[in-house]
Amino acid sequence: MLDYSTLLVFSLAALALTLSPGPDMLLIASRTAAQGRVAGLATWAGIAAGTYAHALAAAFGLSQLFLAVPIAYDFVRFVGAAYLLYLAWHAFTAKNNMESNLPIERNEQSASTMFKQGLLTNLLNPKMAIFVLALFPQFIDPQVGAVSVQIMILATILNLLGFFVNGAVILATNRVSRLLSGNKKLKNLSQYLLGTVFAGLAARLAIDSQR
Repeated sequence: MLDYSTLLVFSLAALALTLSPGPDMLLIASRTAAQGRVAGLATWAGIAAGTYAHALAAAFGLSQLFLAVPIAYDFVRFVGAAYLLYLAWHAFTAKNNMESNLPIERNEQSASTMFKQGLLTNLLNPKMAIFVLALFPQFIDPQVGAVSVQIMILATILNLLGFFVNGAVILATNRVSRLLSGNKKLKNLSQYLLGTVFAGLAARLAIDSQR
């Protein structure tokens, strides 16, 4: 089993990375602003599940495929970009359900849909697989136990930290969204912001080459 000093160093590194605003945090915040805290939390849960999937892929050597076969990396990122563009189009064209008098939570798309979208967004981002492959081995010692178990422990730490950090983002964003809920233009703007985030992530993924 990994020693406490290794876990502490990894936790500090993971916390620094989690606190740094990035695509996941931006997606979670914009989803919360547009559709409420349940949607934001479900999106985070999907992203967290995707992190576990990438960790498992790294444990079994599947992530090495992206390094060994560049065309596989490009195929996944272009499929991911296309999926994000689809979500952007859906966000731009969907009717704004917030115009009704029902509470925000009752107007959200189903949590399962948000979860699946967060999961697929994460799975179809090969940069995440490369990130796990680059970071995790620095803290793994084959002499102290099964590598796969160590990788999953590290993934769990990363997800737990992500839960607290992104949970705070969700609560703060939802509170601000509720304070501004009386402004119809701002309610519509949140939906357009979500679409813009999806489109931006798609463009970023499409033009970002493997490193």
